[in-house]
Amino acid sequence: MSSMSSVAGLSKYIRTLPKAKISLLLIIVFSFIIGSILFLVKPINVGSAIENIFYGGAFGFVVFGIPSIIAGSTDHKWVYSLKGINMKGKHSMFLALLSMVIMGIVDILGTAFGHFINMNLFTNSILFGCVLSFAINTLVVWSVTRIRFIKSVFIAMIQPLLVIGMLIIVSFLSDVESIFALGFYGTIIKVVIASIIFLIAIYSFITIIESPMKKNLGFGVLEILSFFIYHMNEGSNSIEKLFDNAGETIDTLVGVVSFRRFDGSIKSLFISPCVHPGPLGDIGGSNMPTLLAKSFDTFAMVAHGPSTHDFNPVSSKEIVKIEKAVREALDDMEYSSKASEFKRYSHETANIGVQFFKNGSIMLNTFAPSGSDDIEFGVGLATMIESQKELNIENPIIVDCHNSFNPEIGGVLPGNSEFFYLLDTIKTIEPLTPEHDMKIGCYHSKLGGFDKHQGIGESGLKTMVIEVNNQRTAYVLFDSNNMELGYREIIFNATEDLDIDEIEVMTTDTHTVNTLSNGYNPVGLTEKETIIDYIRFSIEKAIEDLEPVEAGTNIKRIKNLKTFGPNNSTELISTMSSILAVSKIIAPMILIVSILSVFLWLFIV
Repeated sequence: MSSMSSVAGLSKYIRTLPKAKISLLLIIVFSFIIGSILFLVKPINVGSAIENIFYGGAFGFVVFGIPSIIAGSTDHKWVYSLKGINMKGKHSMFLALLSMVIMGIVDILGTAFGHFINMNLFTNSILFGCVLSFAINTLVVWSVTRIRFIKSVFIAMIQPLLVIGMLIIVSFLSDVESIFALGFYGTIIKVVIASIIFLIAIYSFITIIESPMKKNLGFGVLEILSFFIYHMNEGSNSIEKLFDNAGETIDTLVGVVSFRRFDGSIKSLFISPCVHPGPLGDIGGSNMPTLLAKSFDTFAMVAHGPSTHDFNPVSSKEIVKIEKAVREALDDMEYSSKASEFKRYSHETANIGVQFFKNGSIMLNTFAPSGSDDIEFGVGLATMIESQKELNIENPIIVDCHNSFNPEIGGVLPGNSEFFYLLDTIKTIEPLTPEHDMKIGCYHSKLGGFDKHQGIGESGLKTMVIEVNNQRTAYVLFDSNNMELGYREIIFNATEDLDIDEIEVMTTDTHTVNTLSNGYNPVGLTEKETIIDYIRFSIEKAIEDLEPVEAGTNIKRIKNLKTFGPNNSTELISTMSSILAVSKIIAPMILIVSILSVFLWLFIV
């Protein structure tokens, strides 16, 4: 599983933040509760406990609630006035709510501890809570809004300054005991120095974790984090600029099988590009299977060719280069009305389904039911060359069926035993002569009612049935990222009574479904029976659509495709690993030292 796919799991926290109105209501309620608890912990001589609750609630709303409401209502406006991103009204109000709750908890705990040891820590606790919330605000605003550090500091100080200001006003207008025992100027000095301690800690930590990635890849952790959140919130593809600047140009391959009616019109295209549809969401080539299929005015199945995240296009614009290669393949294609029957071969855990056409074949590779992830391009290229040699064909169209997700098993890489299983399987294949007429029928369903939450991308379900010598083979393709382990076999069993002899189910590996909390989100996790009903219906419709065709195969090179690149993918993973390893040590150290320093400064010095 890629690091970007893992990050996708965080998106649920971005999308499930409460609306601004709810956060506003919670600010009012929690500020009243915080004030009431404070006045119960530190009784003020204004009357009974009930009166203290109401006086305390009013105090909490005025000192904590009103400043938080003002900050929550204005922070996002300040951010956008400074050309920042990722701060809508609901985010701003929720951040204000979170900061207020932290202030309240710190003040309650500090005041209670002071009451226990017979010391007045009320003021110190409020100041400590304000400084701590200021530090959190600074870190959040600086991390996600793309605003410079100094500007983030000014936005972050709004809420704590308003709290301190309200505290000063209340202290002069009420009969509450003297709040500022330190004096006005002494309090200001305490707050300023404590804030500076936190700012130094935050800046030092971010600088440490930013520098390795900036040095190696040209962009930092904050950039990729903020642009990722921007994509989740707004659908922006600004993050593609980072990948484009750091990307590498490669050449790769695309295999094409074209099925043409006898009047010369193309009925169906079966395309297998060695380009990975990632990294996630709508970034880069994540929606490549749909975008590429839409570029042709005919039924088109875009399967998953051998490729990994190294071959992620840096932007959706790169898909035009894949389309160009496919069109070149169509312009240089020889057709024949003859084909062979579909036949399966296996060795150890490797399984290959093969059907021969003129000058080539479709070769469906899977490790189901044991499971696997992506087949790497080098492995696919090696199997292609081995097929050309062993089967004496020019265009072996290699497909990674990507239909048995096992989180415990990684991709198929050169040197893996699975790699050699594939090569050994190819040696067992009997090169059949295409000698029978063929018919094909197609059907496309958007799978109404299904979306990313069920692991279904924009293209839904596509089915093609090929009939050769009275044998019918169903090619079923989901626009999904892999399939739940064992679901392929369930589908096989559920379609045994249909008028077909063979079936294979595949997924496009689209990463548009990887923006959800469960990361990979393979098809088949939910609604199993309903999906099977759709499959059965699509096969029946494809059979009704059967008509005689001729087929041609071709493999073309995709030139100068801008991808994230194998070097940068390795660099990103190793850099992120080192950053995480260092952060596990440095982050707690800096946090403890800074909090301890501020605590000593506010409470002891």
